[in-house]
Amino acid sequence: MAARDYGQYCGVTRAVELVGERWALLIIRDLLVGPRRYGELAAGLPRIPSNILAARLKELQAAGILRRVPHSRVVIYELTPYGHELEPIVLALGSWGFKAMGDPRPEQIVTADSMTVTLRTAFRPQVAAELPSTAYATRFGAAELLVRVDGGALEVARGGGPADLAFAAGPDIRRLISGELAPDRAIATGAVEVLHGRTQLLDRFARTFHLAA
Repeated sequence: MAARDYGQYCGVTRAVELVGERWALLIIRDLLVGPRRYGELAAGLPRIPSNILAARLKELQAAGILRRVPHSRVVIYELTPYGHELEPIVLALGSWGFKAMGDPRPEQIVTADSMTVTLRTAFRPQVAAELPSTAYATRFGAAELLVRVDGGALEVARGGGPADLAFAAGPDIRRLISGELAPDRAIATGAVEVLHGRTQLLDRFARTFHLAA
């Protein structure tokens, strides 16, 4: 199945052969959020050529990482149990890569699925368990997410809804999550725009979601 064969008998080698092709891990990242139609995957990865997306889906299916499932006259792609085992690995990679992100380039975007995985990566359940339940209506570029934190449980869904705090941010949300910007400075500098709710709740968000940069 793998386009690359490194000629070594090793678990790391085999893993790289299975998911190391370009775009493969980003497809897996988005499917960790939930099942997706082909068009939804393409929309979430706007730079991927259609032939490459089709090839990667075929390769990942052959490896037993994802499967095609007929659903209401359309086909959706979803991870298999074997594919879901990649979640802690993807989150760990996200945490590691976060340290090297630097400032965003003008052409870089934030998608709903990429931000969902970032929030899962940054979530600190041990901190959240000590705080009141809170709902955040967030807008990251064109991505709208409703983030619910209840004790040590996190739920992230697309779209809006009733929330204790609603705010908008761009890629500079990284600076809040990393602690580089305190919540009050994030608001003052325009990195975060509070739309409604108590601005003090942004401090709770920053305590709940944190990644070392």
